Amino acid sequence: MNPYQPLVELTRGPLVESIHFGALAVVDSTGNLIASVGDPHHVANLRSSAKPFQALPLVESGVVDAFGITPRELAIICASHSGTEDHVAVLRGLQAKIGVSEDNLLCGTHYPLHEPTAQALRARGEAPTQNRHNCSGKHTGMLAGCQFNRFALEDYLNTEHPWQKRILQTFAQMVSLAPEDVPIGIDGCSAPTFAAPLQNAAHAYALLADPASLPEPRRSALNRIFHAMTTYPDMVAGPERFDTVLMQVTGGKVVAKGGAEGYQGMGVRPGALGPGSPGLGIAIKISDGDTGGRAVTLAAVQVLRLLGVLTAEELAGLTKFDRRPLYNWRKLEIGEIRPCFRW
Repeated sequence: MNPYQPLVELTRGPLVESIHFGALAVVDSTGNLIASVGDPHHVANLRSSAKPFQALPLVESGVVDAFGITPRELAIICASHSGTEDHVAVLRGLQAKIGVSEDNLLCGTHYPLHEPTAQALRARGEAPTQNRHNCSGKHTGMLAGCQFNRFALEDYLNTEHPWQKRILQTFAQMVSLAPEDVPIGIDGCSAPTFAAPLQNAAHAYALLADPASLPEPRRSALNRIFHAMTTYPDMVAGPERFDTVLMQVTGGKVVAKGGAEGYQGMGVRPGALGPGSPGLGIAIKISDGDTGGRAVTLAAVQVLRLLGVLTAEELAGLTKFDRRPLYNWRKLEIGEIRPCFRW
C-alpha cells in the first residue's frame, strides 16, 4: 500500500497542477499517536533531523562540560548551518577548545547555503573550506566525543568506530528500536544516517521537548539541547531559513530541525496548547524529496496550525512558508501553493 497521501498542492488558474505527497505523524511524550496523514509507521531516513540525537551522547556523557562547550556552540553541533561568517567563527572557537582543526573534518566542501556569503567567496576567488559545510558542526561534535574518550580521529565516521556505536545506541533508544533494527545509510556529509518509523521519530522529538518522564542524565541532556537550539536558532540554520525563523517567532515553544529529501522534525513544549498539555513531537516526510523545500515547510506550518500551537502573530511571522500566491517571471499571480490535508 502507498504510505503517502497528498499534503501540498499547487494551482494554476482553476486547476490543481501539481501535488506533493507525504506522510506525517504527531505523537505526545507518552508515545500516543495524536494525529497522522499517510502511514505513521512508514520508515524514512531522518537525515539531518537526527542531529539533536547524534549530539545527545556529548551532553549526557560529560563531553560538553569537560570542554566548556557553550549553548551557542551546542546549537551549531545540532545544526545544518548556512556557512556564514558568524557560523565559521563559532566553529573555529569550538574546534580550538576541543583541540582539533578544520583539517580533521571529513564532511567535504560545498559553497555556503547563505547565498550572499557564497557570492562574497566567489568574488574574492576563495574556494569554500569544510567549515562552510552545513554539517561541519555535527562533525566537530563527533570529534569532541573522540577527543574526550581518546578514540582515533582518523576514522571517526566508520560505523564500527566506538563513538559512532555510542551515537547509534543513543539514537536507537530515543526511537525505541534495537540498534540492529535501525537502518543505516551514508549521508551527504559521509556520516552515518539513520532511519526510523515516522511515529517513532516523532516520539523522539516529543521527548526532546518534554523529557520529564526520562531518568537522568538523559532528561537534563535533552533539556539542554532543546534550550541551546531554541535560544540560538540562528546557529541551527541561518538567515531566512525555516528552522531558524520558526524557532525565533515561537520564542522557545517549538524546536525544529529539517533534513534533506523532504524531512522535518519538530518538538512542542508541554503547556503550549494550554495548562497541562503534553509535549508533542512531529515527523514529516515528503515522498518526492522536495529538493526546493517548498512543500515540507508549508506542511509543517499546517500541522502546527491544526494543532493550535501557533498564535495569529506567530503565523504572520511565517507567511513566506505558509499558503501563498505563485507568480510568473512578470510578477503576475498565476496560482497558489497550499496545504491539502486536515485530520
